[in-house]
Amino acid sequence: MRDLIDLCLNTASVLGASYTDIRIVHNERESITHKNGKVEDISISSDSGFGVRMLVNGAWGFASSFKLEHREIEEITALAFKIAKASALAKKGDVTLAPAKPIQDRYKTKVILDPFKVPLEKKLDLLSTAEGIMRKNREVKISQASMDSFKKELIFANSEGSYIEQEITFCGAGIMAMAIRNGDVQKRSYPNSFRGQFATKGYEFIESLGLKENAERIAEEAVVLLSAKECPNTTTTLILDGSQLALQIHESIGHAIELDRILGMEASFAGTSFLRPEHLHTYQYGSPLVNITADALLEGGLGTFGYDDEGVKAQRIEIVKEGKLDGFLTSRETATILGQESNGTMRADGWNRIPLIRMTNINLEPGDKSLEEIIAETKDGVFLQTTKSWSIDDKRLNFQFATEIGWEIKNGKLMSMIKNANYTGITPQFWSSCDAIANKDHWQVWGTPNCGKGEPMQVISVGHGTSPARFRNVRIGVGK
Repeated sequence: MRDLIDLCLNTASVLGASYTDIRIVHNERESITHKNGKVEDISISSDSGFGVRMLVNGAWGFASSFKLEHREIEEITALAFKIAKASALAKKGDVTLAPAKPIQDRYKTKVILDPFKVPLEKKLDLLSTAEGIMRKNREVKISQASMDSFKKELIFANSEGSYIEQEITFCGAGIMAMAIRNGDVQKRSYPNSFRGQFATKGYEFIESLGLKENAERIAEEAVVLLSAKECPNTTTTLILDGSQLALQIHESIGHAIELDRILGMEASFAGTSFLRPEHLHTYQYGSPLVNITADALLEGGLGTFGYDDEGVKAQRIEIVKEGKLDGFLTSRETATILGQESNGTMRADGWNRIPLIRMTNINLEPGDKSLEEIIAETKDGVFLQTTKSWSIDDKRLNFQFATEIGWEIKNGKLMSMIKNANYTGITPQFWSSCDAIANKDHWQVWGTPNCGKGEPMQVISVGHGTSPARFRNVRIGVGK
């Protein structure tokens, strides 16, 4: 590939580009779904190609192709040059890149069992067994087990001397049981909703999830929910489990701190942000207990990698420190506006897409109490678990989330199961009401493989480490 990369960079230099980078990407994907006693879907796909991005007269140009051939490299590089030159005619100002050191390196996800080398029969046996256990419960009308694996091989090079090879692998799996009676539909998922739990690890991670061991419990909970009472409509104390809190972090913090949204450079699909650049180091985002980090170095996190798609090394940075906003997610272009260097969050979901600022692993750092202690000191409230649905406005302020299951808390004890629970809030007020976070013994990294952004939409994988936490004076009610 070296000759193709040199051809691209040399061609761009001769044409007059002030900066050029090229990404050569090969993606592999496998998805398996076992539903209601049958294999519903097995899909295996792959794609390869390259994308060329360059600066000409202070403006970006980008072009891509699936043909990894010498003539195509020259033509696509020339096309990216023409697009950049045309873009410069409508620019509001010159794009300036924050400095970045040239890097020569390789990075590979630590994998014990390559998920693409595990026999299909073994995967189907695991899924069909787990799904079959749920189906034994006669009140479960829909049962499903699923598994997904991804691998990306990426070469990045730029005109500043960087040449980086990466191989990133992640996989995950999950089960779902749906019980239906007299028009009421209740669902339970494990380990998480929307196809389960994911990590940048090998098949050993899927084997560790315990799908078969938890299948009977999940089916029973779906059925018991049919007879559970509705969530009360009131303002009360709310304790969220880690999986639900991961989505809360994702939607009300992760997207809000993307600097391209804050600067109004990106609004497609998920809107902009209520934050402003002048909020940095001054804005009170939450209570003093709230510490948020963006950590692309976290082992196993779905937002873990070696280098971003601008060749900037993965980093751990503080986003919220003792409740106060302390950092944004930046690129080389946006960081220079703040007089900073990039903290390495630019990623594209394929060779034919430009990189955007994306979350890495956005984590709520653990507190000092056990979950049992937090519940025991709660006189009246609810404990909610597992995302069912969500909605948040285009500024990341007003939100409403629904969960699959919950329990009332009375005098420090979990009591009756409740169904159709949802809660609403406004981002800074909600995080300011946080008065307890469970300790590291409860802390877990949750993988989100389907974060969408941009137009055309790009789907990227991100992670959220968290343990359960408590929030005071939250409005809860019934939502289906």
